[in-house]
Amino acid sequence: MHKLLVDSPGEKLLLLGNEAISRGALEAGVAFATCYPGTPSSEIPLQFFKITKEVDDLYFEYSTNEKVALEVAAGAAVAGVRTICTMKHVGLNVAADPLMTLAYTGVNAGMVIITADDPSLFSSQNEQDNRYFARLSGLPMIEPTNVQEMKDLTAYAFELSEQMKLPVLLRTTTRLNHIRGAVTLGRLKPRVSKAVFKKDPFSYVTVPAVSRALHLKLMEKFDRLCDISNRSEFNPVIGQGSWGIATSGASFNYVNDAVNDLGIQDKVRILKLMLSYPVPQTKVLNFLKGVEKVLVVEELEPILETELKVVAQENGITIPIKGKSPELFSRAYEYDPGLVRKKIAAYFGLQDKTPAPVDLSNVPTLPARPPNLCPGCPHRATYYAVKQVAGDEAIYPTDIGCYTLGLLPPISAADFVICMGSSVSSSAGFSRTQDKKVISFIGDSTFFHSGITGLVNGVHNNHNFTLVILDNGTTAMTGHQPHPGVDSEAMGFKATQLSVESVVRGLGVEKVVVVNPMKVKKTIEAVKDAVAFQGVSVIISKEICPLFAKQIGQAKKAKPFVVNQEKCKKHRTCINQVACPAFYLEGDQVMINKNQCIGCAVCAQVCPENAIVPSKD
Repeated sequence: MHKLLVDSPGEKLLLLGNEAISRGALEAGVAFATCYPGTPSSEIPLQFFKITKEVDDLYFEYSTNEKVALEVAAGAAVAGVRTICTMKHVGLNVAADPLMTLAYTGVNAGMVIITADDPSLFSSQNEQDNRYFARLSGLPMIEPTNVQEMKDLTAYAFELSEQMKLPVLLRTTTRLNHIRGAVTLGRLKPRVSKAVFKKDPFSYVTVPAVSRALHLKLMEKFDRLCDISNRSEFNPVIGQGSWGIATSGASFNYVNDAVNDLGIQDKVRILKLMLSYPVPQTKVLNFLKGVEKVLVVEELEPILETELKVVAQENGITIPIKGKSPELFSRAYEYDPGLVRKKIAAYFGLQDKTPAPVDLSNVPTLPARPPNLCPGCPHRATYYAVKQVAGDEAIYPTDIGCYTLGLLPPISAADFVICMGSSVSSSAGFSRTQDKKVISFIGDSTFFHSGITGLVNGVHNNHNFTLVILDNGTTAMTGHQPHPGVDSEAMGFKATQLSVESVVRGLGVEKVVVVNPMKVKKTIEAVKDAVAFQGVSVIISKEICPLFAKQIGQAKKAKPFVVNQEKCKKHRTCINQVACPAFYLEGDQVMINKNQCIGCAVCAQVCPENAIVPSKD
């Protein structure tokens, strides 16, 4: 039995933050779950994916993209089934179109939308603050601060959603998603997986006349939410001191540690917001009246700081309220306990007496470990073939996935990326405004996510570029989740597999070539053919991700390769153009780490002396 299905109230489990969210949803009786995987949220839907193999009353899907995931979940929630939809912060950008109007229609069963923010950009193209989405949509937002709260507040979010008949946004950050802690379990509620949708087009068909009335209803709900927020036990004021600190999310933990480290528990009053939107203005006002000055500790944007200043100004309160400034907190990156302790001490005029950090000046610096394409990754072979044809002069728009690492030398085949699917669409702009050849890259999962529409546009408007679809048979970057082009039977479930080639041809692309990138010479010839074509051409580079192949028992058995030192003339083509991480230098000799080499043979095909051969061991 999956550990999250254990129905033992009071028992403690050591859970990842994301697992705690999944457990909270199960305790709330969630019966419908959708997502598009994205770090740091990916482990949440993974639990549902595994659980659906054991139960038949929980529906789960890896949707094509976040917009689709939210729309599928919306249908279920409006019908009357408790639903969760998960995504990372930039995924909510994709889902924003349905989100804004779903706030108008509301839902008939609890619906929780997870938005996992990523301060410090550990795995993202930006670090936007999705607290703004609550304000933009008028929906309530909940922000837990630890693993237990991630479970408990997820369950509460369903109750609040059902009470208000509104979706509820639950915001996490990477630090919370990936911490572990002991979680006390509650009772699992029965799952209700079927409902009867009651037709009411004047509540759910958002033509202008309907939406005008729905907007007013949303505003009325917001007023009720303000009252709930003011009375909520999840917005406590901790302590009785005359110095105020307002905070939410992971930052609360740093504040709590700092207050204890500095020994100022009797001097500080902490406003901890977990039902963080709507901001509890009455509670904030009472908080401000009881303190001499306030420090706002929040990662990323000064959202809470601004809210407090508004309440203070409207009520004639003139105490100092500080947060973001050159002397205090930055709007960039995540915080840490030492930073928060230092800023609290500085703001309240305290001496930070915590011990100085251990002197590490005589300790050698750890070797850098930059991200890299894995040994035997088929993307590396594809990049090599393309660069042999187009060199450094071509423009290379790229996309979001493992292959974004084509940015790094010596591959250096990434010139522009802004979001998923942008490689295809931006190629049209590049091709129309300059004369260099444009060759773009996109993965199979990203192609289904948002690359198809750009390709439709390119064909329809007669643009001139080559699109390389890197089809490795999985959503590799976020943990090998399925997508519409995956062989799902190999993953233990049944879903219709779509052919990338058939989709591309169906969109009207005249020049389509399919290659196995591990066959280097044939791939180079195919690239030459596709690049020479005037118009939109597509290369489908098809070879399974070796890590995924190993996971599903389809890894090819091959001996690792070695360098014949007698033949090697030290041209170093293998290192300078392929740069597989299995290579290393011993003195001036090129060597291969047999523990890393998977025997893909790409390096053997590019060596001008044929000095790379299979090991005889």
